[in-house]
Amino acid sequence: MLITARGLTFDVRAGGPDDGEPVLLLHGFPQHSGEWAEVIPALHAAGLRTYAVDQRGYSPGARPTEVADYRMAECVADAVALLDALGIDAAHIVGHDWGAVVGWQLAARHPQRVRTLTAVSVPHPAAMAHALATDAGQRRRSAYIGLFQQSGKAERVLLDHDGAGLRQLLSGVGEERVDTYVGPMRAPGALTAALNWYRALSHRDLEGLGPVAVPTTYVWSDGDLAIGETAALACAEHVRADYRFVRLAGVTHWVPDESPAPLVDAILARARRAPA
Repeated sequence: MLITARGLTFDVRAGGPDDGEPVLLLHGFPQHSGEWAEVIPALHAAGLRTYAVDQRGYSPGARPTEVADYRMAECVADAVALLDALGIDAAHIVGHDWGAVVGWQLAARHPQRVRTLTAVSVPHPAAMAHALATDAGQRRRSAYIGLFQQSGKAERVLLDHDGAGLRQLLSGVGEERVDTYVGPMRAPGALTAALNWYRALSHRDLEGLGPVAVPTTYVWSDGDLAIGETAALACAEHVRADYRFVRLAGVTHWVPDESPAPLVDAILARARRAPA
């Protein structure tokens, strides 16, 4: 389905019981709402109604061209506007990678719209700031961001030779699924729009966010090359509500693709513990 919000048109995969509690699913880079394909059926079977969004830059009808259009405040405002357009007062928010960043921001700045938060891979921005300041290993893990912020060069590195760079980046998702993510990124302007999330990144996005006061689960995998243990363990300090940390052993960054069953368990455990 297509939903118009804030003058943009978003692609949304909706499904599940019409009367089910709503779940807003937010994907990361360089994927799209299809990353939830192995998660969604189990959520429907549990009675939840899901809305998986192709976020700003990923929906062809929501692809502005200026870097400033991808500031985190804009991405969070999209999520709020989509909930408004769907007639949803508050939803369970599940986000992976950049979708987790939007989820943390949404939970901290608009807690009345968030029943629960399940953040996957990326911890609270303040936990990331702490790790970047104190852990040389995390700084090495995050060095790729400098490349992604280089206009033109990043696109060449990732797209040349039939998208070899993207394919290498996505190697953990499974060979049969790589093309489902690389293909859309080869459309004119698509990869640049996705990279603009990195290019619009501000230190204020990492350091200026207070603690989250909604029931929260953080799912981290110890095979994640982008997020180390220092950041993962620091996350608990930035939640002022019921909190659960789920560690997945031997799993890479691409949790929804690689390990959907334990992720479903974490989402459902969190949703079922939500206040009535």
